[in-house]
Amino acid sequence: MDPLTGFFRTGCCDADSEDIGKHFVCARVDDVFLQYSLSQGNDLITPRPEFGFAGLSAGDQWCVCANRWLQALNAGCAPAVMLTSTNARVLQLIDLATLKAHAVDLN
Repeated sequence: MDPLTGFFRTGCCDADSEDIGKHFVCARVDDVFLQYSLSQGNDLITPRPEFGFAGLSAGDQWCVCANRWLQALNAGCAPAVMLTSTNARVLQLIDLATLKAHAVDLN
């Protein structure tokens, strides 16, 4: 909820057919991922007050696009996953074992 995330900015990693990015992965971002995302043209660091976006810092939780998370995984810089807050619809794109291997909220 702080920062308020999700495609609909409800704090949940939910979306509809208009969300071509499929913002389903609840990630705990770190500096490595934020810099990677920036290098790919998606600046999640710089505040954009006109959109109510304060910018992200390491440790923030954010709903990231499933394909961006996979891309970061393949580049060796995927952020940790908050699996209990990740949308189950992501399983159409990313297998559960991969998500579990990066989850930080499992016992």
